[in-house]
This record gives sequence, C-alpha cells and structure tokens, in this order.
Amino acid sequence: MKHARVLVAAAVLLSMMVAAGPAGAGADRATAPRGDGDVAAYWTPARMAAAIPRDLVVDQRGLGYLRRPDGSLQPHGHRNPQLWATPTPAARPTPAAKPGGGGGGDTTGPTVSGFDPPAGATIGASWTFQATVTDPSGVRSVTFTVVSPSGQAQSFAAAQGANNVWSVTLNGFTDGQWRWRVVAKDGARKPNTTTTSPDISFTVSTGTGGSGGGGTSTIVNDPWPGTGTVQTAAGRLYFEMPANSALTRWSGYVCSGTVATDGVNDRSVILTASHCVYDDVEKVFARNVMFIPDQDGTTGSGTDLTCSNDPLGCWKPSFGVVDVNWTTRTFPDNIRWDYAYYVVADSGAHTAGLGAASDLLESAAGSLGISFAAPTTGVVTDAIGYSYSDDPNLMYCAEGLAREATYGDWWLGHCGLSGGASGGPWLQPASDSNGPIISVNSWGYTNQPGMAGPQLSGTSASCVFSLATTQLFPSDGTRGYTATCP
Repeated sequence: MKHARVLVAAAVLLSMMVAAGPAGAGADRATAPRGDGDVAAYWTPARMAAAIPRDLVVDQRGLGYLRRPDGSLQPHGHRNPQLWATPTPAARPTPAAKPGGGGGGDTTGPTVSGFDPPAGATIGASWTFQATVTDPSGVRSVTFTVVSPSGQAQSFAAAQGANNVWSVTLNGFTDGQWRWRVVAKDGARKPNTTTTSPDISFTVSTGTGGSGGGGTSTIVNDPWPGTGTVQTAAGRLYFEMPANSALTRWSGYVCSGTVATDGVNDRSVILTASHCVYDDVEKVFARNVMFIPDQDGTTGSGTDLTCSNDPLGCWKPSFGVVDVNWTTRTFPDNIRWDYAYYVVADSGAHTAGLGAASDLLESAAGSLGISFAAPTTGVVTDAIGYSYSDDPNLMYCAEGLAREATYGDWWLGHCGLSGGASGGPWLQPASDSNGPIISVNSWGYTNQPGMAGPQLSGTSASCVFSLATTQLFPSDGTRGYTATCP
C-alpha cells in the first residue's frame, strides 16, 4: 500500500531547481512521435529485432563508445570512427648516453603488482588473470605463464587495459593446485629489460568456484535463481534515441530497470541508468519507452514485445528524470551521474499480460528500496540485469565490492553481464534479493571484463529521486526533466 504524498511543490524548490527550456537543463518538449501514443503497438517485431543494447564502454585513453552486439565500437561523443583502433604512442625515453655509446637510461625491469588471482586464492574453471605492470620506458609486452598440477606450463599474451592493468581470460581449469607468474618486458631502446615475477600458487575447485571463479562468492554471468522481489521488480526497457543530429532518424535500444519504492500514491518509479533515459550526444530524452517487468517469465521464445505473453504485461513511462550534469556533458565526462528514473502513471500506462496484474506497476511487480547510504567495500554484491545475449533470462554477477580507480565508481572486476544489462540493480548484501539497491549497471572498459556502477551515496541521486516522486505529469509532450541539485 502506497502512502499518501506529503511533499508539495514548495518543498521541492527548497532542495532542487527545475529550469524551463527545450534543451540541456529543464524539460524536453520535442514533438511526440506517433508511437508515443500507444507504445505497446509501436514496438512491432521488426522494431524489436532492430533494437540493440545501449552498452557504453571506455577505452584506455578515456574515449567513449557504444559497443554493438557484434563487439564493434561506435564512437560516442567523438567523430573519428577509426580512433578507437589507434594505439596510444608510448612516451619515448630520454637516453642516458649517446646512440652507440653502449648504454641506455632504463636498466630496470617493469614493476609488477596487483596479482589476480592472488596467492592462496581459489578459482573455478574460468578466471580473468590480471596484473598491474608499470615502467618509466613503457611496457612492450606482458605474458602470463600458468603451470598445471602436473608441471605442464602454458604461456598467454595479456592485453593492456586502463590504469596499466594487463589481463587475459583463461578457461578449462581442472581441480588441483596450480601456479602462475608474470613475464613483463619494458619498452626501452635495446637492450630491453625483463621482469619475471615469483610463482603464485592458487587452487582450482570447479565444484565450488562458480562460473567465473573466486570461490562461491564470485559469479561472472549466471541466470538469476528466481528468488526475491527483484525477480518481478526488475525488467527490460525498450526505447528509441536519435540516429542523427537532425532527429529525423531514431534507433531502438535495450536496457534494464527496477521498480523502486517511492512512497507516493499516483505513480511508480523505475530506477535505471541515465544513458538509458537521455542521449547526452544529441541532447534529447528517449522516446517510445516501454518497461516489461519479470520478462524472464515470458511464455514466448524470447523478447517479442507481445505484452500478452509476459507475466505482468507492459507499462509505458510518462517521463524521465536525470541530473543536469548528465545532459550538459558527454560520456565519459558525466560518468558519475549515470543514474536516472522513469515515472509511470497509476492509470492509463498498463497493457495487460498473462496474469490479472494491477494497473499500478508498483503493486503488480513489487518494488525495492534504494539505499542512499554508503555501501561496504569487500562485501559480496549482486549486479542484475537482462543481458542481450541471454534473452529472455534475467542474469547476474556477484563478487566483493571494489572501487574503480580512474573514475571513482563502484566496481565488480569479473562481472561478465552483456549489453542490455545497463540500468539493472546492484544489491548489497547479495544474500538479500529484496534489496536495497546500492547502484546500477553503468559501463565497462573496451578491453577487459568488469562492470562499473555510480555512487548513489553522497551524490545528487536522492535529490533527483525526489523530483521523480513530485514532478507533475506533463500534458504537452514533454518526455523528461533535468534536476539541478545542491
């Protein structure tokens, strides 16, 4: 049962400012396309088939991309389509002697640290091996050598990611005691200097290591077991965003979202990622948005956007709400504000499904609370979402919560959720599938595993949520509002 709304517009103005205007901050008053009137009918099988994940990633130089289902990278916020494939030139070291003088300025091998798995760790049949390798002259190559219980050694070339982290994902481990070491060669002018680390011992236990290693507490990408309120409260979001600057062509995208406990009596609120609500390149809110809760339970062969074969049917959000900082910057400069909300009216938004679900989304699907308090690092955290490649299953990853070094977001370094999971909830503690939500799936890197999630604590996330629970429903085609929070 929802509580009566007690907040009034005057109270809202004390905590935030909603600016008027068609672009950037304020309301987006773009003309509603014909599909906005009947979203369930608009999403034909052809439009659904053409929709792709809204999957944002960052390369090692800090440039943003939309990663397409085939793995190709589409520049996001910059124009050179080949730029992502161009390696960053290594800094040329200053020689300590003239050429031919028999010496060089760098005679020390690279420094190796941050071994993962660390000594004594237990992994499963698959693991992403990582190490941090640095050198003043740059790093020419890094190789990981893995030694089996029988003493057989195999070497694998590692790829460089952000923050000097080199990694490679290895599969097919068998139970027993294994070892691995790092061989790193610097980028100095000849002669190169090589560092070989000591052997690091680890255990493989395929029976308890999960699908991705790290013991029973680490899951890379598994089907959600179907427990808790999150099973019904989490859902798939379909929407369109511009395919050109003139806004004459639009493309379909897929994300995830979760019904959040809001405490008001005329709406339901869906928590998701800002990049699933507002296009920060073309500066416009998404159109033709449709939310399908518990889509995992469809009787169809996959997502077909036929609401009648989904357990609870479909809902059409009325508008979205984002922080103004997401709209005035471009990914990845706006990474820290990648949280947003869709607002669904209690009447006129529902297309019925298999069951006799209430027209009120929060009543039909249930809801999870959002925690705006700081979560605890090291505690196992679930990240959940509708991965595009695992349609129609609700998927999750789980491991100890860490901090991402470059942007300061939360980080799950082995998470393997695929595109489409963006906006799905992070739950801590992982054992409680009824919440609270402490972050959402946000972004990853182009050349290494892992999922980042924005901080909801100590940010504007609570303020933006307040606007989502109090903003009047638009009657003029407005698709969204931006909040300028203190």
